[in-house]
Amino acid sequence: MSAQLEPILQFLHCPTPEAWLQAAIQAPDILLIDHCNCELKAAQAAVRLMRRYDRVPEQAMRDWLAPYEAVSFGRMAPETLLANRPAAPVLADKSEMVEKLFLLVREELHHFEQVLEIMNARGIRYDAVTAARYANGLLEVARREEPGALVDRLIIGAYIEARSCERFAALIPYVDDELASFYHSLLRSEARHYQDYLALAQCFSEEPIVGRVEALGQAEARLIESPDPQLRFHSGIPA
Repeated sequence: MSAQLEPILQFLHCPTPEAWLQAAIQAPDILLIDHCNCELKAAQAAVRLMRRYDRVPEQAMRDWLAPYEAVSFGRMAPETLLANRPAAPVLADKSEMVEKLFLLVREELHHFEQVLEIMNARGIRYDAVTAARYANGLLEVARREEPGALVDRLIIGAYIEARSCERFAALIPYVDDELASFYHSLLRSEARHYQDYLALAQCFSEEPIVGRVEALGQAEARLIESPDPQLRFHSGIPA
C-alpha cells in the first residue's frame, strides 16, 4: 500500500487532518452515504467532459447513468438497481480521452453498486445529504476560457481522485474488517484515475501544467485544512 500511496502523498499539498479522521470514524453512516454520492458525481463529471469535448452517444450515456441517478434521488429502490445492473454502452473508435474516462465511469458506477451493497447489508438508508463545498470550491479557482478551462477541470479531477485515495488509506486502520478490505480494494483504481486525469490535462495543454497543478493544489489544501460546517467525504476540518 505504501508504494501506491507515495506518489499520491507527494502530489497532495497536505494530509487529511486528524480532526476530520476522528469525526469521520464516529459517523460511518454519513460517510457511506456521501461516498456513494461521490462515486456517482465522479461518473457524472467524466460523462460531462466526454460529452462536451469529444464524440460520444449522448442518449446512451444518459440512459446508462439514469438508474444510478434515480437511486440517488430516491426514485428507485437500491435493491432494484442491484438486481438489474445496467450494462455499459458499446463505444467504437474511442479517443484517448474517451478511452480513459469511459473506463473511469465504469469503475465509479461499480463502486457505487459496491457501496450500496454494504449499506443495504448494514441497514443504512440512502437518505439525501447536502453536497460538500469541496468540488465547487475547486471550480471557483478554475479558468473559464478554453483550453485552460478543460485543463483545469482535468487537474481538479486528479485532485479529487487523489484525495479519495488518500482518505481511503487513512480510514483503513480505524474501520471494521469489511470496510478496510473494501477501501483497500479501491486504492489501485483511485490512484490510476488521478494519473489518467493528469495525463489528459497535459495532453490538452499548450504549455506545461506544473503551474496550474500547483495553484489548484494549494486551493485544494486550503479547503481540506479550513473549518467546514458539515462532515462529508471530502470536507475540511469539522467546525
